[in-house]
Amino acid sequence: MEPEPVTLTGKFVRLEPLSEAHVPSLAEVGLEPEIWRYMRYGKVETEDQLRVWVQELLDQQAHGTDLPFVVIKLASRKAIGCTRYLDIDIPNRSLEIGGTWYGLEYQGTMVNTECKYLLLKHAFETLACVRVWFKADRRNLRSIHALERLGAKKEGVLRNHMILPDGYIRDSVMFSILPEEWPPVKQKLEAKLYAS
Repeated sequence: MEPEPVTLTGKFVRLEPLSEAHVPSLAEVGLEPEIWRYMRYGKVETEDQLRVWVQELLDQQAHGTDLPFVVIKLASRKAIGCTRYLDIDIPNRSLEIGGTWYGLEYQGTMVNTECKYLLLKHAFETLACVRVWFKADRRNLRSIHALERLGAKKEGVLRNHMILPDGYIRDSVMFSILPEEWPPVKQKLEAKLYAS
């Protein structure tokens, strides 16, 4: 397992390595307070704050713990959000998919479904992961329901898991998918995405 920057292309979106060059286009869709409400990064309300956030992700990538992607909508060729592999654990062939956000008009569409499909497919079929996991703020019911629909297995709740920048002490709901669970999850996602 050697995660390297890669471009993953589907029917609706392309995931490409995140760079500072993406900041202006991401700022067009990514400065709504609703997007950042449950994120562990605090408020991102200006293009400069978004640039700092992107630079932090790129620093984490340089340390080998993260691999961030910008989400490009193929129809418009515009950046509409971000997602990433994080907490990459090479010896244990494990990683988390998270830090995901999309512009408000793209939430609840096929965008998230296809992003998760592309990331999971790459994780299991190219990187040979033995565990892919997710976490969501216990208050973020939209993300929790999306992970349940995805087919991820709920493992439990990490109570008082992290203190957010506003001082809130967050519980995190943990989910995972294992290699033997990937084929039915893949089949379900492909049917949903590409049936027509």
